[in-house]
Amino acid sequence: MSERDNLEISRRRLLGTVGAAGAAGLVVGAVGGAGVSAAVSGDGTASANGAGGPAALTTVGSTEVMFHGKHQAGITTPLQSRGHLVAFDLAPRAGRKEAVALMRRWSATAKTLMAGKAPARDTGVALDAGPSSLTVTFGFGRTFFDRTGLASRRPAGLDPLPAFSSDALDPRRSEGDLWVQIGADDALVAFHALRAVQKDAGDAARVRWQMNGFNRSAGATARPMTARNLMGQVDGTRNPKPADPDFDRRIFVPAGTTGAEAWMAGGSYAVVRRIRMLLDDWEKLSLDRQEKVIGRRKSDGSPLTGGTETTELDLDKRGPDGGTVIPDNAHARISAPEQNGGAAMLRRPFSFHDGIGPDGTPDAGLLFICWQADPLRGFVPVQRKLDRGDALSPFIRHEASGLFAVPGGPAEGEYVGQRLLEA
Repeated sequence: MSERDNLEISRRRLLGTVGAAGAAGLVVGAVGGAGVSAAVSGDGTASANGAGGPAALTTVGSTEVMFHGKHQAGITTPLQSRGHLVAFDLAPRAGRKEAVALMRRWSATAKTLMAGKAPARDTGVALDAGPSSLTVTFGFGRTFFDRTGLASRRPAGLDPLPAFSSDALDPRRSEGDLWVQIGADDALVAFHALRAVQKDAGDAARVRWQMNGFNRSAGATARPMTARNLMGQVDGTRNPKPADPDFDRRIFVPAGTTGAEAWMAGGSYAVVRRIRMLLDDWEKLSLDRQEKVIGRRKSDGSPLTGGTETTELDLDKRGPDGGTVIPDNAHARISAPEQNGGAAMLRRPFSFHDGIGPDGTPDAGLLFICWQADPLRGFVPVQRKLDRGDALSPFIRHEASGLFAVPGGPAEGEYVGQRLLEA
């Protein structure tokens, strides 16, 4: 048996027996082509959460997300506990030929890693870990099309985002020719994939910027719950759900798209924003004031107008003083789809903490990632509305931004972006 075969076996070996804990919600069925499956234990039974009660912690390592499918993985995949975002610029002399070779390498590496295997010349960082819900998602920035001679096939959805008054953007940490999103439920597995992607870039592309994020670990709560951000708020309550009848229409480019943008069929657009949270200022507010800024209870995410987290906002309800219970400038009110002509996007963020700044405040916040079929109908109208009077604005700062066209998932035998690069 070769050394590479040994590495592949070791990489797929599940974590040792470490006890049991609640991990419900880790294993889900195929959603939009990004299927998730559980590894099988030695006796031939699924090692995922079953009818017998809470799943073992080894389930975290055993969950695998499929590389091939209608859509790329990492869009409808459940939130992972670790994430890396990295943008690349093509090297000065690199063009379409080099981009084709790079996307072939990246796709092959992503497929191998997502299956829980080790690529050739592996670093050994993630030996003994299972797939851990690893996803690697690829996108193209506006400038990529000029660099590769494909400007005529650049989609209108990549038109530059408008400037917003709350922006304090650092161009060195914004945009890029190529974008890669990596997510996993194990920190070493996520880093392993990041390192492999960086090495595969070789002389074809150079890192423009890179950011690291995290979410709550799977199984850390007694039951599956909507994630909280670093302000302690439940974040993501009104996200569109794959079961919604209009989900695909809002989030993915239609399968029947023709012409110069046909290569985007089944794809989506990712808006990426590094949003600094001014936590010291936020934490000075009373609980009552924080809840009025957001428009929801901090304890469980329910609207100030009552009910549970999933109860619809009663935007017309008034209190004893005659004012609206959910303030007119509350974040939940301003961002509600019904306040924005039905505009909706799938938010799938990571939190970040990059240490303490020179002024003694935490450099922390949200790596905001949202997905939509058309940014001009998803992100832009909502952000414009927030920009004009969101009560949360004094406590956040948009420091970096990017917009990327993320093509549909590759079919068997294809690499990501092949329908664009080889048309």
